[in-house]
Amino acid sequence: MMILVLNSGSSSVKYQLFNMDSGEVLASGLVERIAESVGAIKHKRWPGTQKEESFSAEMPVADHKAALMLVVDRLIGSETGVIADASEIKAIGHRIVQGGAYFSAPTLVDDSVVEKLREIIPIGPLHNPGHIAGIETAKVLFPGVPQVVVIDTAFHQTMPPEAYLYPLPYDLCKELRIRRYGFHGTSHAYVAGKAAEFLGRKMEETSVITIHLGNGCSMDAVKRGRCVDTSMGLTPLAGLMMGTRCGDIDPAILPFLAANKGLSMQELDTLMNKESGLKGICGVNDMRDIHARRKAGDERAELAFRMFCYRVKHYIGAYLAVMGECEAIVFTAGIGENDSEARAQACAGLEFLGIVMDEKANASAPRGRECEISAPGSRIKVLVVPTNEELAIAKQTEAVIKALGT
Repeated sequence: MMILVLNSGSSSVKYQLFNMDSGEVLASGLVERIAESVGAIKHKRWPGTQKEESFSAEMPVADHKAALMLVVDRLIGSETGVIADASEIKAIGHRIVQGGAYFSAPTLVDDSVVEKLREIIPIGPLHNPGHIAGIETAKVLFPGVPQVVVIDTAFHQTMPPEAYLYPLPYDLCKELRIRRYGFHGTSHAYVAGKAAEFLGRKMEETSVITIHLGNGCSMDAVKRGRCVDTSMGLTPLAGLMMGTRCGDIDPAILPFLAANKGLSMQELDTLMNKESGLKGICGVNDMRDIHARRKAGDERAELAFRMFCYRVKHYIGAYLAVMGECEAIVFTAGIGENDSEARAQACAGLEFLGIVMDEKANASAPRGRECEISAPGSRIKVLVVPTNEELAIAKQTEAVIKALGT
């Protein structure tokens, strides 16, 4: 079964084509700068045939339909093609960032699904219009092919009200759908399941704290396979310090800045989302650059690193208290999988809670596969589990299609 995974954003379309029978990625790529003066496509054909490995070009990309037509052209019959005909694609899985409270599982697309995504655009203004355009365009280009939405917020729908509600006027929260939704849910669910497998347990019997650290960062408390808390909120801005996002701050800072610096709501939003976090403290948001500056004696880079790790440690402690049980701390995503210094600093001093890092195992953790980096006898294990959101979307799409006999 060939499944095409699409992530349609406001100005880009990311894609991967999977052969589910072999588990292989056949091709992947990105169409970006949609509706701008000059767009671009980057396409990679993965090993397995004798055709050209990659392709990139700049060209106008008028809209999402034009973007997906470029994708189809790259997948079929060109020098980078990997299938002979569009009919070989048996299903399409869409990554959806914001599903509101409507979706708690991957769902077959019909008109009601699209209408629900349209209805919650006010709480997903940056992503949902692009998602809807991707779904509607795929329906035209792949007529009759079933489509499935896999929702980032779905995994967090098991949180209890005391975890997801904000202490604002209740009627206002209900009217405007203000609550904690959380994001990166597909990643958290995937790595929680993989961690349970690594530990030789069923997911529903395993309690873990999953730590997704990249340019965007979030953490989940997963108790016996169900999410009971997550660090992101109504938007992806809340929680941990991130590459350019501030994470949790005193909300009164915003009117203070407006009064003292004359900043508009839009300027405040830009400041918090694009000019804060690691970048706000030391001027760069790539952790590799921060480490290089730390080694050169840059005090601001050192401060940014320590602030970043402190926030992770802060949430580890909070989630251990919330869960009351925990088998493992699980690091994933770009920083979580590859940065031994960040992992060590985030867990430093937590031995009294039963978290004991093995320095050698942490420093030599192999890339690309699950491993344990805690010391022998550590009551709570520390794991590194690579995430693969696209594969998770493909597998969930396949499961929906097979369950419905489509």
